[in-house]
Amino acid sequence: MNWEILGIWLGALVTLCLYSFLYRDNPFYKFAEHLFVGMSAGYWVIYTIENVLIPNWWLKMFPAEGGFNWVWLIPGIFALFMLARIVPKIAGLSRLSLGMIVGVGAGLSMVSFFQTNAMAQVKGTIFSVATGSAWDVFSSLVLVVGVVSGLVYFFFSKAHTGLFGKTANVGITILMVAFGASFGYTIMARISLLIGRCQFLLEDWLPTIPRLLGIGG
Repeated sequence: MNWEILGIWLGALVTLCLYSFLYRDNPFYKFAEHLFVGMSAGYWVIYTIENVLIPNWWLKMFPAEGGFNWVWLIPGIFALFMLARIVPKIAGLSRLSLGMIVGVGAGLSMVSFFQTNAMAQVKGTIFSVATGSAWDVFSSLVLVVGVVSGLVYFFFSKAHTGLFGKTANVGITILMVAFGASFGYTIMARISLLIGRCQFLLEDWLPTIPRLLGIGG
């Protein structure tokens, strides 16, 4: 058995162990689950060290031209504070690091979210619906009606009765269509993964069995 066939068999066995959960929870599934989680954690630890810590912290604290940039000790100390959660007596220090991460992350994401979502949505809504082909006009009307009715549905300061309530009902209908389309896209992605695994088992793994048994050429 060469290394290629060994890799194919390992991949096939792990795949079958994972799909054994379709029958019921069993030790084979738990083994494959723990193996996946452990390997993923180990991979991301090495990836973070090689691609985040070393280039973005260590090499800047000790640049190639020599010297020592003491400013970069500050993020290193905050990183050690995160590890303080392991020791109960000093676990409170980790709150400083978490507060820094949450605060900076919220500030950075607020601007990008506002530009890429809120402003883009507003810009896509306030344009003329009387230009272009009939399909363009229809699409524009659907977009405007969907945005306005969706916002009306989330306006809870007024009772959803009368015309306001009917508009809110249109909004929730459009939201359900959007959620359904998103869920359908997710299902399609999962089915694509299933097809890929089935192709691997049928086209890569099964042909190796006769070779191992010495059947055929």
